[in-house]
Amino acid sequence: MKKSWQTIVPAGVLSLLTVFSCCGKPAPASSPEMPGGKDTSALLELRIDLADTHQTIHSFGASDCWTGKFIGSWADVSKKNRVADLLFSTDTLADGTPRGIGLSLWRFNIGAGSFEQGAGSGIATDWRREECFLNADGSYNWNKQAGQQWFLQAARSRGVKYTLGFAISPPVYMTRNGKAFHPGGDNHLNIREGRMKDYAGFLAAVAEHLRLDYLSPVNEPQWDWSAKGKPTASQAGSQATNGDIAALVKQLSAALKTRHATAKVVIGEAGQLDFLYGRNNDDRGDQVSRFFSAASPDYIGNLPDVAPVISGHSYFTTCPDDKMVHVRQQLAEKVRQVNPALSVWQSEFGILGDICGQYSGSPRNTGIGYGLYVAKVIHHDLTVANVSSWQWWLAVSPYDYSDALVYINAPDSSINVDQCKRDGVVLESKQLWALGNYARFVRPGMQRVTASIDGLHDPVKAAGALMVSAYHDPQEKSLVVVLVNVSNETKTLRLHTSATLRKNLLNTYTTDADSNLKRSYSAPDSIVVKPQSVVTLTGRYQ
Repeated sequence: MKKSWQTIVPAGVLSLLTVFSCCGKPAPASSPEMPGGKDTSALLELRIDLADTHQTIHSFGASDCWTGKFIGSWADVSKKNRVADLLFSTDTLADGTPRGIGLSLWRFNIGAGSFEQGAGSGIATDWRREECFLNADGSYNWNKQAGQQWFLQAARSRGVKYTLGFAISPPVYMTRNGKAFHPGGDNHLNIREGRMKDYAGFLAAVAEHLRLDYLSPVNEPQWDWSAKGKPTASQAGSQATNGDIAALVKQLSAALKTRHATAKVVIGEAGQLDFLYGRNNDDRGDQVSRFFSAASPDYIGNLPDVAPVISGHSYFTTCPDDKMVHVRQQLAEKVRQVNPALSVWQSEFGILGDICGQYSGSPRNTGIGYGLYVAKVIHHDLTVANVSSWQWWLAVSPYDYSDALVYINAPDSSINVDQCKRDGVVLESKQLWALGNYARFVRPGMQRVTASIDGLHDPVKAAGALMVSAYHDPQEKSLVVVLVNVSNETKTLRLHTSATLRKNLLNTYTTDADSNLKRSYSAPDSIVVKPQSVVTLTGRYQ
C-alpha cells in the first residue's frame, strides 16, 4: 500500500516562548535561537513513518567495572555526585541543556573474591580485582563492594529504571583453581564439580539482596580467560560451553523461584555478535539457536525467570562499513528465523584495540571523532540488528585508553592510575555525550519507527555520510530523531511525516567538537546538521 506523506511547513512567525520540549515544559526565556544557514538548493528529504514500527526500546546502560570500588568510596561526595549526574541525571541546566545522559540501566559487577586474595589472586592489578559478598564459611557480608553499592543507589535515586548484576567468574571458593580467572586447558566453566547449584544460589541471593532486575551469569565465554602462561592474568573471566551455560541457567531459574526473587536471567554476553548466529565449532557459538530453539538440547526459552533476551557484544564487527551492516543483518535474520519475539541486547561495547586503522583504544582519545564512531555503532545496532538495549562497557576509567564515558585523572591532573583511588579530577568525553544523544531522549518503552533520507536508503552508503533513526511514544505522542553526520559538510533536511507536528518547531540537541547536547531549535523544513556532529530532535505530534 502506498504511504501518504505530509510535509510539515511552519505556519507564520512562531514565538520560541510557546515551544514545548519533549517533556511538555515551556522553553525558558533564555532559549537559544534557531540555527540558521538554510541552503534550499541542497535540501535533503527526511521521511518518518510513525505507523511502521520496529522494536520497543528497553534501555541504554553502562557498567561499574572496574572503578566503582574506588571512586564510589571517595570522601569527596561532590565529585562522586558529579560522576553520577553525568551518567544518570535527566535534569536540565538553565538553558535547557541536559545535565547528564540519563542512562536507564546500570550494570553491577558481582565480584568473585579476588580483591580479598590480594596479590595471591594472580590478577596483576587491584583495579581489576573485586570483593565477594560470600565468605569462605558460606556466610554473607553485605557491606562489601561498598563503592559499587554507592553508585547503585546513586543510579536509583536519579531515576535509572533497571539494574543488572553480571558475573564474570564464580566465587573463588567454588572455582577449580581457587582463582577468578580460568585455569586453561579446556573451554568449560571454571567451577568445581558439584558446585553449580551453589553458584546459582549465590547469584540468586545477591539479586534478592540488591533488588536487581536482571542477572547475567556468564560473560564472553568464547575468549580465553586464563593467564596464558604468564605470571599473572589481566583480569577475571571464564570460558563456558553452551551446555555449561544452559546447566547453570536451569539451576539459577530454580534458585530464583525458591527465593521468590523478581530478577530475570538474561544470557549470551557473546564476545562478538557473530557468535550469536554462527561460529559454533566448539559449542560456544550459534547461541540464538542453541538457547532459544525448542529443538536444541540447550533450550532454556521455556524456563521461568528467564527473559526472552539474547545478548552479545559489538566488538570487532564494526568496520569496514559493509561488514558492520552485514553482521547485523545476519543476526536479525537468525532471530527472525528462530523466534521473532526474542529481544536482542548489545550488552557491552567500548573502543578496543585497533579499529581498521581509524580508531584505537590506546592512547586515550575523547574527541568528537571517537564520539561519532560510537554514535555510528549505536545507530547500526539499533537500526540493522534491531537491538532493544544498548550498553557501554566502562562507565568510568582512570586509564590512558578510550573505552570509558567519564574519565578520572590524578589530583594533579595527570594520567596516573594509582593516584586516583582516593581522589581525582573528573573529566567528560565525546563518547559520553554521543551516547547521550540516544540515551537521554530515547526512553524505555519508546518504539523505533521507519526513518529514511532520500538518496541514502543503502545503509552502507549512509554510514559514510548521514545516518538517521527515529523513535516515538504513541501514548505521549512524542517523537525523537537522531542524526549522525560523519561528513565534513553541513546537511540541511526537510521533514516529512505521517502526523502533524505540534508548534512546528523541534528541540535540537547537538554534540560536536564544541558542544555537548547543546540545545537550540529547528524548523522542520530547515533542519541544519553541522559537519561532524550528532543531533537529536524532539517534539510532539497530534
